[in-house]
Amino acid sequence: MMLQQHLLFVLYSFCGIVIKEAATKNKVKGSQAQFPITQNVTVVEGSTANMTCRVDYNDNTSLQWSNPAQQTLFFGDKKALRDNRIELVRASWKELTISISDVTLSDEGQYTCSLFTMPVKTSKAFLTVLGVPAKPEITGLSRPAQEGEDVTLTCTTSGSKPAADIRWFRNDKEVQGQKEVNATGRSFTVRSNVHLKVDRKDDGAAYTCVVEHIALGSLPHQVTEVLEVHYPPQVQIVHSVIVPQEGQYFKLECVSKGNPLPEPVLWTKDGGELPDVERMIVEGRDLIITTLNKTDNGTYRCEASNQLGTNRDEFTLYVYDPNALTQHGPDHALIGGVVAVVVFITLCFIIVLGRYLARHKGTYLTNEAKGAEDAPDADTAIINAEGNHAHAEEKKEYFI
Repeated sequence: MMLQQHLLFVLYSFCGIVIKEAATKNKVKGSQAQFPITQNVTVVEGSTANMTCRVDYNDNTSLQWSNPAQQTLFFGDKKALRDNRIELVRASWKELTISISDVTLSDEGQYTCSLFTMPVKTSKAFLTVLGVPAKPEITGLSRPAQEGEDVTLTCTTSGSKPAADIRWFRNDKEVQGQKEVNATGRSFTVRSNVHLKVDRKDDGAAYTCVVEHIALGSLPHQVTEVLEVHYPPQVQIVHSVIVPQEGQYFKLECVSKGNPLPEPVLWTKDGGELPDVERMIVEGRDLIITTLNKTDNGTYRCEASNQLGTNRDEFTLYVYDPNALTQHGPDHALIGGVVAVVVFITLCFIIVLGRYLARHKGTYLTNEAKGAEDAPDADTAIINAEGNHAHAEEKKEYFI
């Protein structure tokens, strides 16, 4: 009996120790997990921001959200601030989520989630609001520019946060601009200038301002302005026949460019009016001579004017006799000239070559003669050979 009581006492003691240790562990675990968790939030101006506060372990302790001014927004599921934009999304012992609709730049700041334990535990979440840049506007083109004028194009966009980027394009090619950023309250106004000295090549050129910003994603704002440049006329006469002949149809085209467009053009012959209006017909910019004859020879002028000036071009017409062209043709004269040039060049080459050979031939003969004088004749060579042989025989006998 005593043994049984002793065993029961030991068992009860062991269970008490186990239960006490388990309670201690749960208390420590609960204390460690009872801490609010938040995340930073980034939204675009005008959209909705959701602010969430979570607790992994909560022993029925209330959660609270407050704004950067430390004003309470929600205490549990109870709304504390009268702002129709702020609504409760979810409220429980483990989560408190609120929403702020139609977010403005003034809503940006650090929000606080509080867990009312002893002591109170807090977690911070920063709300970042991106300011959307306004659609850009290009200024500096209030009137058409004149050739040679200095023009400054300015692209402006406001309301961006952070400051927007501006890029310039001339047609499809990017050009560099000068950027200027100014703070206006919580947002920024950005300007970019392009300076150019315009000429006639810029007439009709499209200048595009592109505004890029994180709030716009892959759809940047852009605006395009087309340059209009006024410049004086440029005139050129183009003829339809290379070798005009009597009896042919002949047309002179006056190609004139300018802005404003020079219309109409003025045709004259030898400084006066066209002499034969029945055969010489002006159609728009073209002068047509229906049937050429020798009396049409002369200098024809086309003159074009606009508000910026006058320009002209001239063409000298010479009408050929078809029979003369058949017999002698202008090609024969050309061939004769080419042949004459070739013959002249050939003769010059032969003369120079002859002088060169003659000069070097004289030098060669002089060297040959000098060599012959220095060389011994045949008889002298034989005598020298015999003398050398006799001397050798004497030396041989002496040694013997």
